[in-house]
Amino acid sequence: MKRDLIFVALSLLTWGVGETAFIAFQPLYLQELGANPLNIGVIFGASGIMALLAHIPAGFLSDRFGRRPVIWAAWIIGLVATWIMALANTLPWFVAGMLMYGLTMFVIAPLNSYVTAARGDLAVGRVLTLVSSAYNVGAIGGPIIGGMIGDRFGFKSIFLMAGCLFFVSTILILFVRSQPRDLPAHHQTDYRLVKNLRFMAFLPVFFLVIFATYLPQPLSPNYLQSQHGLSLANIGRLYSINGIGIVVLNLILGQLDARLGFLLGQLAVGLFSILLWKGNGMVAFATGYFLVGGFRTARVLAMAQVRSLIRSADMGLAYGVTETAGAIALILAAPLSGYLYDRNPVSIYIVSAVMVVGTMLISIIYLDRKQPQSYDELLAQEEIMPG
Repeated sequence: MKRDLIFVALSLLTWGVGETAFIAFQPLYLQELGANPLNIGVIFGASGIMALLAHIPAGFLSDRFGRRPVIWAAWIIGLVATWIMALANTLPWFVAGMLMYGLTMFVIAPLNSYVTAARGDLAVGRVLTLVSSAYNVGAIGGPIIGGMIGDRFGFKSIFLMAGCLFFVSTILILFVRSQPRDLPAHHQTDYRLVKNLRFMAFLPVFFLVIFATYLPQPLSPNYLQSQHGLSLANIGRLYSINGIGIVVLNLILGQLDARLGFLLGQLAVGLFSILLWKGNGMVAFATGYFLVGGFRTARVLAMAQVRSLIRSADMGLAYGVTETAGAIALILAAPLSGYLYDRNPVSIYIVSAVMVVGTMLISIIYLDRKQPQSYDELLAQEEIMPG
């Protein structure tokens, strides 16, 4: 692995420990600060709005001015936001920090672009899943550490620890080097992505997949605590198992054809919903949390498919547009999750399982068509008309 990818991986690993130490307990801390289930769903949806507003500009800026400055900005904003959450004593201040933290999701497009450009001879799907695995290796220990600290010292201490880890992660990311920009030909216009019919057709597919697979996740910690009496430590252990699941599924599905891995990732989340719906006990819950790692794997492999549909000069913008579609799905899914939970906690798993069956069928219909492997093939097939 090249030098820059090593620094990205180390920074993501450190960030993964800190983020997953608190992310599993955010719904519970919001509840402790006075938010009800519907409020929690709305807050998570609002956090998604922050990401929605930033994905496309971040992708555009990374194409125009370089990926590294946008990546650095995201790391610094995330560091500041975490310290706001750590020092907050009231719900409004904590939500302010949480919304600011949600804004840092804009890093996904430029970071995936950076990793794709630095991949060397590795396949896009493989390098994206490998680098993503670094974050999720950190995610294995993060929830256990967070649960133990939370049980002993309270929620605030989890965020204080995360803020310290994020400082280290930010120092590491500052060592990545700049990359040359892929400039478009002089005759191209900013509307060329809109004319890429295969790419535009993929966006609603991606939206539906993210919506269905995210729906059961935001309030699962509340469900496990209130309906099954799990402690913070046990919930933390489940999230650590989730981290293992993401790493294993990334490494396995990342070796497969990206289209097949995309489908299997969805299937894994559908099984998660069924296990939390029908299961009763740590074995069932642990298996479910291992499988829900398919959410992240499917999301990464979706980017590998996008890369085969667009020019390198459009990579940041295309990734940003795709992540915006995903952010809209998160915004809409989170409040629905809160609404369903308020009416009947298990309903979020029933609805998600049914929807995943539908998204897999839709994905199969889309992916069944021959997928071009390069922009030259796209031009030959007249899938894209130069602007």
